[in-house]
Amino acid sequence: MRLVRQLLAVAAVAFVGGQVVAAVQGNWFLTLVLGLLTAVVAVLVYGWVVRRTEHRASVEVGREGARAAFGRGAAVGVATFACVIGNIALLGDYTVHGVGSVTGAMGLVGFMAAAAVTEELLFRGVLLRIVEQRFGTWIALTSTGALFGMMHLLNKDATVWGALAIAIEAGGMLGAAYTATRTLWLPIGLHFGWNFAESGIFGTEVSGSGGTQQGLLDAGTSGSQLVTGGQFGPEASVYSVLLGLLVTVAFLWLAKRRGHLVPRRRQDVPAGSVATLPR
Repeated sequence: MRLVRQLLAVAAVAFVGGQVVAAVQGNWFLTLVLGLLTAVVAVLVYGWVVRRTEHRASVEVGREGARAAFGRGAAVGVATFACVIGNIALLGDYTVHGVGSVTGAMGLVGFMAAAAVTEELLFRGVLLRIVEQRFGTWIALTSTGALFGMMHLLNKDATVWGALAIAIEAGGMLGAAYTATRTLWLPIGLHFGWNFAESGIFGTEVSGSGGTQQGLLDAGTSGSQLVTGGQFGPEASVYSVLLGLLVTVAFLWLAKRRGHLVPRRRQDVPAGSVATLPR
């Protein structure tokens, strides 16, 4: 079964890479190098297993336009999270204590690259894409978004609200980004940009992960959990949910305009037809 084979292949890279990167935390250079290596290997393995199981080129992670799509996604991710932290700061609940660590931020580039690439390949590249082919865009978006949120219940300081917030703001936003563009590079960039801004720039917690290396700013949040997200981090903030929803709606509007929304497949429609959608 192609879904299982693809999931197992990418998950194996994610697990091994995650263990290796975790083992060298504290060493910014090794975290950077091994995190980026994990990301590259994950893309190569994804391309290989798609070719083996679907007998086609993995155009969704193709080189053409990859840099531009990743850059646009990263810019949207950084800008969106900057709006979140800006709103929290306006209420006096975000405080900068001083300068953080440049080398720590460099290490976080590798750490977040590995996380963004492996998670997007698993949830959008494999799950959303294959579920969409059978059940259509709306079921694929809601089911994979819910699963993405539930996965974060395993994180430190996880709450049901935090998982629900992740499902709405991240599961919806990242899935809609793929649906609108039919390339994984934009949601990968968006995921990376959001996470790196959260920890590497603004120095806050990422999804209750317990913290990694320090970013560019030594900062913290305090105040209402509804505003700041509490111990789970700003991703459980109501501002993250609202802004994530706005970006999701924008991408879904673009997907509809481009004709990328897939209805539930009738029995006489080939299962692989969605792969031919315009990008």
